[in-house]
Amino acid sequence: MDVITVFALLAIALFFVVVGFNCVVVVEQKSACIVERLGKFHSVLGAGFHILVPFVDKIAYQRSLKEQVIDVPPQTCITRDNVSVNIDGVLYLQVMAPEKSAYGISSYEWGAVQLAQTALRSAIGKLELDKTFEERSNINQEVIEALDNATAPWGVKVLRYEIRDITPPKTVMEAMEKQMRAEREKRAAIAQSEGEMQSRINLAEGSKKAAIAESEGQMTAMKNQAEGEAAKILAVAKATAEGLRIVGEQLGNDTVAAAQLRLAEAYIGQFGELAREGNSLIIPADIADAGGMIAAMTGIIRQGSGLSVKSA
Repeated sequence: MDVITVFALLAIALFFVVVGFNCVVVVEQKSACIVERLGKFHSVLGAGFHILVPFVDKIAYQRSLKEQVIDVPPQTCITRDNVSVNIDGVLYLQVMAPEKSAYGISSYEWGAVQLAQTALRSAIGKLELDKTFEERSNINQEVIEALDNATAPWGVKVLRYEIRDITPPKTVMEAMEKQMRAEREKRAAIAQSEGEMQSRINLAEGSKKAAIAESEGQMTAMKNQAEGEAAKILAVAKATAEGLRIVGEQLGNDTVAAAQLRLAEAYIGQFGELAREGNSLIIPADIADAGGMIAAMTGIIRQGSGLSVKSA
């Protein structure tokens, strides 16, 4: 075997090795390869080991089936009240049909970013500036719905869209800060006035309750005093009645004689008090007629008790 033959065999072997190496394809996990046969779409190769037909099949596109994070560049959007704001965001999408993503659009990533910016401008144009900060979740949802409908023919699923920053102009920021400062001062003044009003109400309620308690205390004291005086009068009356009963028993059960004795004692005692305390003394014309007064009182007592009246 000459040298030319050896080189020819080596060349043929090398050719088959190269061809065989190019025909063997190992697809990684969460990846897909689009195979074209003679320039036409043939199949999608999933994860694993695959062999292609030499000179007929070729891998035209490779796609990652993982969730992709795409940065949406900042753009200027005009709100409903004609304020320009710079907004940027983040787009999360995933390839669901690799063949559609390859043949449905030239670059699904670039197309998704353009659609996200367009949908965002449309959503911001419906809101006033103050609402753009409050309605982030609604804006994100509106952008997702717009993208999901548009990217379905591309075999791409939009999972999430998040607004990252909303930056109004400097003059608008200063005006918003002044507005927020004024609002905080307003709330502080309202809170202070409400506190003072509540304090006055509490003081008035306290004074009212104190006055009620004081009046109730005075009423209770007067009631107790009246009850005490009544009890005292009742006790004196009972003691007097008991004394008269005992005197009457000593006089032979003659209650009238006992009453006469009691009246005489009271008359003489009171007359003596007047004589001892006053400088001037008014003496009745019939001072010696004490017995007549006692007789008159005795008649009243007997009339009340149902007895006949006898002259003293």
